[in-house]
Amino acid sequence: MKNWWLVALGVLFGLLGAGAVILASSPPRGAPIQLLPPPTPAPIQVHVAGAVDNPGVYALPLDSHVGDAIQAAGGFADDAEQDGVNLAAKLQDGDQVQVPARRASATPSKPDPTQPTGDQPSGEETTFAIININTATQEELETLPGIGPVTAEKIIEYRLANGDFTRIEDIQKVSGIGPVTFEKIKDLITVSE
Repeated sequence: MKNWWLVALGVLFGLLGAGAVILASSPPRGAPIQLLPPPTPAPIQVHVAGAVDNPGVYALPLDSHVGDAIQAAGGFADDAEQDGVNLAAKLQDGDQVQVPARRASATPSKPDPTQPTGDQPSGEETTFAIININTATQEELETLPGIGPVTAEKIIEYRLANGDFTRIEDIQKVSGIGPVTFEKIKDLITVSE
């Protein structure tokens, strides 16, 4: 009977040894996990307009501020009103940065011989006064370069329907006045007394 125990014990140790050899020599199971670097965030698109050297749309890093956008646009123009811009404001995709220009003084501007009015024969110098677009009559509005009778009437109609303009840039909401016309008249108009 002792032999049976010895034989059974020998078989048991033999099986355990064979299992350990098989387990140790088998390749690891499953594929290793491969970690990828985090994706690079896409740049944001920001429109920089107004008194900057190179207005346009710029691609900026995700955590950019208004100062970064102005720097990308070549910096402030000579006539920029820098105090009116918060350079530390954080930007988001699709934002517009509008840099205001200094307002013209309330005194009449210097004569500009390249801007004749319809009342004067060409060749005479023309002087433009600053016009308040909230109170101006149609005749006064028509003295602005690029503003004829139809556009002057549209300005008055817009003013009656929507109330006073709060800033001079709002005149571009009037049909027929786009960026080109606004550039011609921006130094000749005001919304304050």
